[in-house]
Amino acid sequence: MLIRRRVNQTFLTGKMADRLDIVIFGATGYTGKYIVKNAAQMCKEKQMKFGIAGRRQEALEAIVKEFVSDTDDIPIILADVKDEASLKKMTERAKILINSCGPYRFYGEPVIKACIATCTHYVDVTGEEEFMQKMQFKYNQAAQEAGVYIINACGFDCIPSDLGIIFTQQKFGGEVNAIEIYLSLSTDTNEKVSILNYATWESAIHSLANIHEQRELRAKLYPTKLPELTPKLKSKGIHRSDASEGWSIPFQSADRSVALRTQRFLYDKYKERPVQVQVYITFKSFFVCLAVTILGMILFLMSRTAYSRNLLLKYPTLFSYGLVGHKNPKLETQKSTHFSMIFKACGWTEKLAEPIDKYTSPLNKKVVTKVSGDSPAYEMTSIVAILSAITILNETDKIPDNGGVFTPGAAFGKTSLIEEMNKHNIKFEVISSIEK
Repeated sequence: MLIRRRVNQTFLTGKMADRLDIVIFGATGYTGKYIVKNAAQMCKEKQMKFGIAGRRQEALEAIVKEFVSDTDDIPIILADVKDEASLKKMTERAKILINSCGPYRFYGEPVIKACIATCTHYVDVTGEEEFMQKMQFKYNQAAQEAGVYIINACGFDCIPSDLGIIFTQQKFGGEVNAIEIYLSLSTDTNEKVSILNYATWESAIHSLANIHEQRELRAKLYPTKLPELTPKLKSKGIHRSDASEGWSIPFQSADRSVALRTQRFLYDKYKERPVQVQVYITFKSFFVCLAVTILGMILFLMSRTAYSRNLLLKYPTLFSYGLVGHKNPKLETQKSTHFSMIFKACGWTEKLAEPIDKYTSPLNKKVVTKVSGDSPAYEMTSIVAILSAITILNETDKIPDNGGVFTPGAAFGKTSLIEEMNKHNIKFEVISSIEK
């Protein structure tokens, strides 16, 4: 294996120089268009060369004409997830591939296989935890042997939460026991409009339908359990918190699952005490919280059978209360949407000297941090995906191991990605720090 890694490393530092820095696959999709739009400016600033890829030549040419007509010629690459040869021809032209072609449970795995086969780094913007766990279980060793990084969830799912926890740990100045995350979303308009595109809805419904697979995969990924951590952080139902204004409920997303995988990596790799995590979403009204809870239960139950699942997919506007439609959200709507994540951390002023499962001293420190930004679903996601790709190209010496399948926090915790996000108006800040 060592010999193979050295051969791959020679390949990466040699022939990789002849490749495009970044190739964006799925460039004609809703998220892909945002990535192309921002790549045109960001790659120009970094003096990087990027290309775009997809199935249809005319559609790709239209994207170039719309978003990058004032730059040098942008290479267009034809590739189809059903054509393995075309995927390899695409990935062998890139140092790193940004994959925006979802739902990933249907279309993601062939792309990752092609990247590993051609020694090409990979990032995507998925929020599908079952897909992420499966890719780690199946391809982590192969990615290590190929010397490439495969990093999922490099967008609003789950960069703000995962790196927000890393940021909080770095700023805590002691030992963190647990973090409660409170997500708030707001908009400048009172108009009822869709804010998510259909592909995002489709991915969410299929993730709900296959939630049992996540538990099975976690058991395979982590056959050895973590030590029992105390004090234990318990999940709360509908509640008020001094960390947010309004009423909060558990947020059913990939954020917590990805964060726990990151914490498990830090424990296995560096023997750091893993942080317990709970994630909530906040609404202004108790009744809205209650309605969202009921809606979530309905969606979960309907996702269990093929017939009712097809109803959810056929009538997204009805079942999402207008948040999703078959038509893509307007750019103006995205710009008027804002998010903030509050991280409420508790722990101890000093690092633990005793075994992590034997420490019984009372908690004596609280730190509150915040991550905030605008247009989180697609504009921010596209910027973060590009910054993630650039970070891999420039800072492999700060990313663990020789390669592998990673969560964002595991991959980027020691890099400058948080600093770069701050420069692009995705703000990480400490709100308060109190010692007893």
